Amino acid sequence: MTDLTHPAPSLSLAEAQAIARDFFGVEGGISPLASERDQNFRIIVHGESGFVLKIVNASEPQEQSDFQTALLDHLAQHAPGLSVPRLRRARDGQALAVVEAQGGPFRARMVEWQLGEPLAKAERTLETLGDLGRVLGDLDRAMQGFIHPGALRSFEWDIRTAGEARQRLGFVTDPEKRALLTRFLDRFDAKVAPRLPGLRAAVIHNDANDWNVLVDADGSGRVAGLIDFGDALHSLLIAEVAVACAYSILDLDDPIGAAAAIVAGFHGAYPLQEQEIDVLFDLIAMRLVISVTMSAQRHDKIADNPYLSVSEAPAWALLQRLDAINPVFATAILRQACGFDAAPGSRAAIGWIRAEAKGLHSVLSQHPARMRKGLVPYGDPANPMTVASATEEPEKATAWWDEHCAREGIDLGIGPWGEERTVYTSPMFESRLVAGTRRTRHLGLDLFLPAGTKLFTPLAASVKEVVIETEALGYGCLIKLEHAPEGCPPFVSLWGHLAHEAVGRLKPGDRLEAGDLVGEMGAPAENGGWAPHLHLQLSTATGLTATEILGVGEAPYLPVWAELFPDPADFAGVPPETFHQTGRSREAIVAERKRGLLPNLSISYEEPIKFVRGDGVWLIDDRGRAYLDCFNNVCHLGHAHPDVVEALARQAGILNTNTRYLHDNIVEYAERLTATLPDDLTVASFACTGSEANSLMLRMARTHTGRDEAIVLDWAYHGTTQALIDLSPYKYKRKGGEGRKAHVFEAAIPDSYRAPVDWPVAEIASRYAERVADEIAEMKRQGRAPGLFMAESIPSVAGQVFLPEGYLKEVYAMVRAAGGLCVADEVQVGFGRVGSHWWAFELQDVVPDIVTMGKPIGNGHPMAAVVTTKEVAASFNNGMEYFNTFGGNPVSCAVGLAVLDVIERDGLRANALAMGDYLLARFRKLQERHEIIGDVRGQGLFLGIELVTDRKTKAPATEFARAVNNGARRRGVLMGTEGPHDNVLKLRPPMIFAKADADLLMEVLEETFDEVAARQ
Repeated sequence: MTDLTHPAPSLSLAEAQAIARDFFGVEGGISPLASERDQNFRIIVHGESGFVLKIVNASEPQEQSDFQTALLDHLAQHAPGLSVPRLRRARDGQALAVVEAQGGPFRARMVEWQLGEPLAKAERTLETLGDLGRVLGDLDRAMQGFIHPGALRSFEWDIRTAGEARQRLGFVTDPEKRALLTRFLDRFDAKVAPRLPGLRAAVIHNDANDWNVLVDADGSGRVAGLIDFGDALHSLLIAEVAVACAYSILDLDDPIGAAAAIVAGFHGAYPLQEQEIDVLFDLIAMRLVISVTMSAQRHDKIADNPYLSVSEAPAWALLQRLDAINPVFATAILRQACGFDAAPGSRAAIGWIRAEAKGLHSVLSQHPARMRKGLVPYGDPANPMTVASATEEPEKATAWWDEHCAREGIDLGIGPWGEERTVYTSPMFESRLVAGTRRTRHLGLDLFLPAGTKLFTPLAASVKEVVIETEALGYGCLIKLEHAPEGCPPFVSLWGHLAHEAVGRLKPGDRLEAGDLVGEMGAPAENGGWAPHLHLQLSTATGLTATEILGVGEAPYLPVWAELFPDPADFAGVPPETFHQTGRSREAIVAERKRGLLPNLSISYEEPIKFVRGDGVWLIDDRGRAYLDCFNNVCHLGHAHPDVVEALARQAGILNTNTRYLHDNIVEYAERLTATLPDDLTVASFACTGSEANSLMLRMARTHTGRDEAIVLDWAYHGTTQALIDLSPYKYKRKGGEGRKAHVFEAAIPDSYRAPVDWPVAEIASRYAERVADEIAEMKRQGRAPGLFMAESIPSVAGQVFLPEGYLKEVYAMVRAAGGLCVADEVQVGFGRVGSHWWAFELQDVVPDIVTMGKPIGNGHPMAAVVTTKEVAASFNNGMEYFNTFGGNPVSCAVGLAVLDVIERDGLRANALAMGDYLLARFRKLQERHEIIGDVRGQGLFLGIELVTDRKTKAPATEFARAVNNGARRRGVLMGTEGPHDNVLKLRPPMIFAKADADLLMEVLEETFDEVAARQ
């Protein structure tokens, strides 16, 4: 073992000069250099960089001197580009010369002088420290595989033996300092030393202190070299970084940030392992513990050695700062600097929460996504609520917020994660990481609601702590839960500012299931002195106690806190749009629409909604409010269905072209689509919209029959082209319409609910079919005959009218007898929406000659189709090409295939039927409570509720229907009104509609009907 107490050599300048001349052949000026155990001199040679002469301590074993020689030779051979000392051999060719002097004999070594100034005299920028880490990484990578017997020595500066510093505590006379060192030693012995044998070991420099690191003198901050390998040994690889950090971060405002720069530089050159970084903070501290205890031990023996005391005061100061820093936080910073998770598993936990967020239980009795939200103004230092909170006046803060919510229509206040706040004024928010700064960034999610609001855990959990914080502006009642869902690393949720009732109800070890009560929002007297709210926080560092979890953090380390204390918005079910709005405001969009778009584009609702995202059955507006979509049947499988999105993106990334070229997709899709239809319907063609499909159908029918005449149902709507508007009473009979054209014949809506009261029920279908017969007779009287009869299989804009059983059978028979074609418009109702069948016309046990499709066919992608018989297709092949640039393109067909796949794979027809039956039963119970509901009708997920002021007269309750529609919208549910009098509530939810969605719809309908009825 090296004897660190043996006196250093004490040769005179003349003696050293003679050794340089006689043994190494070097002459020049000479000056002493500081050293701990050896004696060093600088030899200045004119015109050259010069040399360093080292007189080795007489106590140093020969093999250690030989080890240093072998090490420098190894580096010269394997890393000639490294700026490290290069040996100058003695006249006899040896690296070491044996010299006689008082206290000797001594061994002498000479190396070239390295240009640069000590890091101790330079500015320690993060760039310089990062370069230091890189140089050390390059050095240690170059020393891989090198070993020498002299490297395997016992040495007090070996960080593995840091625990032996406990034996030197008696030399530290200050009891507070001794207690400080004891805390570090206790932690080292208990938590660090047992882990060291499992870490990598290698030959390391072991003394990259700020006097042994040289930087360029040009002010660039680049590390120019590394000197003094006297402490080199075989030890922990991570000790190299720890030693460099221990000295380079002294006296810096942000020592951990500086250490992170060094470790990142090292990691970039020589990758470290996670378990090495996990002990780095402690090893940095233990290097300082070794330093100050050895300095204390030697003061009496070598009191005048400035080398020992030069860093003692800064070391004590740094130890005191490190003692105040939570090792978990420091380690998180160091881990992230190397690209690792801030805490093991943190990114996996964050990813799991994000992926599973939709399935988590609501933290509130009403899901936060459905509530009207507003940001609490703590980000504005001048806001009255902020000022009142900072001055500990929670009643004033609460009053201001309540008035603001009432004025702006806000249900739920939100305090965002990461927000810069000035409200944190007490001394507890002073930073321990960065001297002279405060913690100002909010690391939780605040939910502001009245005191007493109940709070529920989104996930199963075990209770870890239930504590009361008494500090002003603290947490009040604080609960820590640990969650360990399958497939996810454990993580913690923290619930602060709660009512004290939880203390008597919960205890550590209790098990909570998802949806169980956690606590209630506390009043100011028990929540730490705040306006009532929940501070919800997550921690991926599960070992932190409830009071150690950092609720407010330093801005420079926000990326670290984002992993250690991730944003709970997904966990709490708060959409991202709550926090960040993009694009134009609603008002600006309305104004721009008026300025630059056709003025007859309509906008839904009295208060327009700006939707920015769709997700399954939900539409999310620009302020993060989620609306249950029971109206927009275009997204048949739900908004942004992942299978459809993936199919679209995949094919769009490969090829999209037109049907003049060959591609598998159009053929495969035609086969799959026609397989869902009756056997006679075998020929398909594709377009982009329902209007295009119906326009193509018209061409086919006119070509096949040679006739323009068409029979349609009153209040039908078939498309937006002029030819289709002419076939749409819903358009031509209303404002702006030109009335019915001569070639169009209009039959009554076969509405069983509004059939004349004197019609027997069994005859309703026939009586309505007679109206079609009357139109055919009128045609004949005019010398005409029908080219086609066209009807939606369930008339939609006419009010979700379900045709009486047998109606189409009779109508189809008489139309065909007159030479016409029968067309089923399935643009609204096809693709399994009725549940029992793929197509709504199948409810009538008929087979049309032509079927048109659109809307749900592409789940929001613009595509449409026409399917007909071989006979009609053959007649349409009259020499004129049919070509549609985008119809049937590979991307659209890939989308169509994906839609069919999902319907079949996920059993969505069966789901539609089950959910439709469930809703119809619930609608009928609602009808029993409200006289205004005249009729409930539907099948699958195509539903209608007709409202009347009198069930006998069936006078339409148009205003009531409009009020219900708007009231449901205010409560976060979208539906529509249809029918000639707009008195039918129209519901067409996505096919993935679940029972929970149906229950929510019913809850909103019941509340809204009660509210509107109460106002009548």
